[in-house]
Amino acid sequence: AAVMAPILLNCMGNDHNEYIKQLVQVKNPYLDTMEEDILYHFSLSTKTHNLPEMFGDVKFVCVGGSANRMKAFAKFIHQELKLPGNPEEIKDICEGTDRYCMYKVGPVLSISHGMGVPSISIMLHELIKLLHHAQCRDVILFRLGTSGGIGLAPGTVVITDKAVDYSFRPQFEQVVLGKVITRSTELDEGVASELLQCSSELQNFPTVIGNTMCTHDFYEGQGRLDGALCSFSNEEKLEYLRKAYESGVRNIEMESTVFAAMCRVCGLRAAVICVALLNRFEGDQITSPHDVLVEYQQRPQVLVSHFIKKRLGHIV
Repeated sequence: AAVMAPILLNCMGNDHNEYIKQLVQVKNPYLDTMEEDILYHFSLSTKTHNLPEMFGDVKFVCVGGSANRMKAFAKFIHQELKLPGNPEEIKDICEGTDRYCMYKVGPVLSISHGMGVPSISIMLHELIKLLHHAQCRDVILFRLGTSGGIGLAPGTVVITDKAVDYSFRPQFEQVVLGKVITRSTELDEGVASELLQCSSELQNFPTVIGNTMCTHDFYEGQGRLDGALCSFSNEEKLEYLRKAYESGVRNIEMESTVFAAMCRVCGLRAAVICVALLNRFEGDQITSPHDVLVEYQQRPQVLVSHFIKKRLGHIV
């Protein structure tokens, strides 16, 4: 690899800074001093695995909560990109652990992240280090998710403009050594508008750009009246949802702020694409039939697959 580096730089002209800029930046001075980096929750390590060889050509990373859904996405993108081999034989790279699953399909990595900020945060630390160790360049990350819509028909796909917290602020608060530090949650505008353009090229594909509120709970934290605990009235719930709507929020989920914040700090272009499973102005329970929900959950996958195919020149 050391011999290859100068040749690579020469082909790219002398713009060494541009080359460095496109690499994944980890913001941790201690990493370079480590003899070995164990990506514990992926069951991978810089000593036992050749990460540049395994992952060096990755350009698109798609993450979502459910392991089954991300396996299904890997099979789907395999067929969409018409890659050789049997999509049914796709292997979980993280088979040494059941915390997360990971599938590689050509330049696409499909990874599950579980539910909620802590679960996706742990995955992202190790994913960003993996991309760094593998010397990946020009990577785009997508979170493909499900969400509760606010004032949207079920099945509508929301491309996130800003990921916001419970007070509708575009920021993520992380406690570090007992102190709260705040990071911006701005996402890449270019990728979002490109996704919106892609959605207009698909048939019957209701899509909006709006803010996404990230909460730390599914029930009380999202103003639901149907949890084991409820300390507020239906009127108070609706007032909160109306305030959210007025501030530009169109859906609610549980991972977007930390995803946006970590990608931004590490110079990774990122987008969040979630389908609304219900309109929260009309209820709390997800009552659609199973087959309808399955089709809804495929919509973010279809949109991102279209984006990837266009980027790779499969669609003119």
